[in-house]
Amino acid sequence: MDIQALGKKYHDYLIEQRRWFHAYPEVSGEEFGTAEHIRQELDKHGIDWRECGMKTGTLATIKGAKPGKTILLRGDIDALTVNEETGYEFASKNPGVMHACGHDCHISMLLTAALMLNEIKDELCGTVVCAFQPAEEIGKGASAMIEEGALEGVDVAFGMHVWSDIPSGKISVREGATMASGDRFEIHVQGKGGHGATPHLCADAIVMSAAIVQNLQTVVSREISPVETAVLTVGTIEGGTRWNVVSGSAKLTGTTRCFSNEVRAQFPQAMKRVVEETAKAMRGSATLTYEELVPPTINDVKLARNVRKSAEKILGEDSLYEYPVTMGGEDFAYYQQKVPGVMALFGVGNPACDAVYAQHSGCFKVDEDALINGAMTHVQVAYDFLNN
Repeated sequence: MDIQALGKKYHDYLIEQRRWFHAYPEVSGEEFGTAEHIRQELDKHGIDWRECGMKTGTLATIKGAKPGKTILLRGDIDALTVNEETGYEFASKNPGVMHACGHDCHISMLLTAALMLNEIKDELCGTVVCAFQPAEEIGKGASAMIEEGALEGVDVAFGMHVWSDIPSGKISVREGATMASGDRFEIHVQGKGGHGATPHLCADAIVMSAAIVQNLQTVVSREISPVETAVLTVGTIEGGTRWNVVSGSAKLTGTTRCFSNEVRAQFPQAMKRVVEETAKAMRGSATLTYEELVPPTINDVKLARNVRKSAEKILGEDSLYEYPVTMGGEDFAYYQQKVPGVMALFGVGNPACDAVYAQHSGCFKVDEDALINGAMTHVQVAYDFLNN
């Protein structure tokens, strides 16, 4: 396998595809144009695919000349509701929607890797499955693909996320916990409204809400082991109608994050008790709705070590970057609940091309020239897993 020659051959193709996907971003579950373009490119190169997951998911299959194991390579395809401010000539043509998290890079890297792997399939001992996954940003795409058979016969899964805080040419492949769980909660507070001058005749939902926010912090500080890392954030409070009226109701929303499935399981019951009893103590009531979105992303140790070796073949011996665990969530974790998996963070930061902005920023940019190395890393990881 002459992977460097393949990289040179497909370098311009990858950038062309990345710019197309960047110009036509689509939000979670509505990636119909994106899916159509992916499928057209797969058809052009004779790669078999099928619809898989929420109608916009695509599962492409490349079978090697000899039987063997199966590896799934994953790239997510959805964009965010962010106004683009990059000034790119190929900036988003869909107002208010932008590939501000780098999923346009993920699609083009995986699509290019699929074409490369298809060229060397006679050298492969086994099968590569390429999952072009929808709806990562709402935590539903991976589970939808799994429900429709994406992991049938799959032995391991590998994915990469471009990362603005990691210098171009570097890659972080952690063993164990890498990204946090990401769950959402909603709290409805019910009191008794009335005149602001007669609070004793009311049950103030605003005051209850304030107490609930304060008391919820004790779930992390006093109920979860201090050697564990956890976050409980209340992001919104809605309540009240007028400056001199005691509000009879309020609504709070927020998120929890942690790196342990055991800690994650503690949150709902502990929060429910705090929320209900705090409101009750203030002559009101409150209900908690807790929605599990994504589990923690926990890399398989053995596979992570092998991925590092593969990445070094592409990026060089000094390419490994020790990036700390991040509280950001990834629904790639659902694949890891079924098969050993690794999520790597791929560096695209480079001040020389103004790639200095964080993900989810309207100014987010990447070092495009680094992306071909991402595609080649996909190929090398798959080749090494199947042939060794």
